Amino acid sequence: MRIHYLDLAIILLYVVGITLFGMRFRRGQQDIRDYFLGGRTAPWWAIAFSIVATETSLLTVIGTPALAFAGNLGFLQLVLGYNLGRILICLVFIPQYFRGEFFTAYQLIERRFGAQMKSIAAGTFLLTRTLAEGVRVAAITKVVSVAFGIEARTAVILIAALTLIYTFEGGMKAVIWTDVIQLGIYVSGAVLAAVMLLKQIPGGWAEVTQVAAAAGGKLRIFDFTLSLTQTYTFWSGVLGGAFLTLASHGTDQLMVQRLLAARNERDSKKALLASGVIVFAQFALFLLLGVMLYTYHQHSPLIVAGGDKDRIFPEYVVREMPVGITGLVIAAIFAAAMSNLSGALNSLASSSIVDFMRKATTPEDTARTLARSRWITVGWGLVLMVLGTIKWGPVLETGLTVASIIYQSLLGLFLLGVLNRRATVRGALVGMFTGLGLMLYLWKFTPLAWTWYVLVGTVTTFAVGSVASLFDTAPQQPEKP
Repeated sequence: MRIHYLDLAIILLYVVGITLFGMRFRRGQQDIRDYFLGGRTAPWWAIAFSIVATETSLLTVIGTPALAFAGNLGFLQLVLGYNLGRILICLVFIPQYFRGEFFTAYQLIERRFGAQMKSIAAGTFLLTRTLAEGVRVAAITKVVSVAFGIEARTAVILIAALTLIYTFEGGMKAVIWTDVIQLGIYVSGAVLAAVMLLKQIPGGWAEVTQVAAAAGGKLRIFDFTLSLTQTYTFWSGVLGGAFLTLASHGTDQLMVQRLLAARNERDSKKALLASGVIVFAQFALFLLLGVMLYTYHQHSPLIVAGGDKDRIFPEYVVREMPVGITGLVIAAIFAAAMSNLSGALNSLASSSIVDFMRKATTPEDTARTLARSRWITVGWGLVLMVLGTIKWGPVLETGLTVASIIYQSLLGLFLLGVLNRRATVRGALVGMFTGLGLMLYLWKFTPLAWTWYVLVGTVTTFAVGSVASLFDTAPQQPEKP
């Protein structure tokens, strides 16, 4: 084992403590409204923190510094798009979600296109979220192998099992409040790492700026190049990032569930917009960490197995930080992993129950549905444990690419439902499958940057779906009130 026993004790104390804290929220749960929406009692600021914690994941904590270590701060252009996307969600989607008592995003599709389309949309979410979450869980192995030198699958199972326990018991309320704690822990850990780095780099921040300039502008943010193959430019960042967020926060149950958990529409909008400000500051912090690590690397090389840059930050934490501080920062990294996983488990279970199983109609059905919700959470936990043992490549970009390929179909469907009153079920299906087919082709056979995937696919889905609907003579299903 590479870390000190004191660090190990700190990490174990954290993961066990947060598990026990989450379990206590089981009290007072009466039905799936309590289990999946936390009874709609959480304040908007807690939901904002939960959105950020869920959006972040372990991929961000180790993958974002790796991006800046290898490149520059250009990823922040994408984060600008994230904020534009949030504004559009407040205008387009949130008012629709608060027109009824919704538990999932796909009930909006049911109201517009019927139960069959709801099942297709929910099935798309389950597939997308499962694959993307598998990448995120797998990222745990990179930290564990660096820190403990043990067989990584053991750690994946341990972390996932503890997260599963408190999610199983506490439901959405546990997810939100543990997210609040975990966000504070992993941001504090990143700040602590940044302070330590500046102290250990000869010359401090002045040296960082000098080395960054000599390396070709590692502190550069904006690139106004007009290119469809370059990943991080101003145009792909703002436009591509906006569409990616429209899809991830406006149609993905993982995020929409938090918006639905707000007390009202106004609180939901406040939570989403506030989360955008926090996310920008957070990504800036992790990217600057990457630049500092690059500078430190020039003085004291950080050698990682196979040149895997995702291991750079964990390697520095384990090798160079003092005993005790190492344990705190690794605990912070695990906090990000557990936070994201708990939200994914609850959202996968909510969609499985609400979108594919019969709703409760009697007190006995209500109790049975609540019990079934818990055990479906367990089932999804086992699935993600298995996927977490697969090697996926560079974790941050892999996760975003996997999601982007499929997200566009969902976003195109939602926009058809909300913006085009003439869109039909058949037209929407034609648009979805056309968009998905195009994205698979572009991903496999063209150099198009993944940051454009959601925009190109969504426009294709919407346009083809709109045209196909004009030629669809089948009677439309009336919209539910």
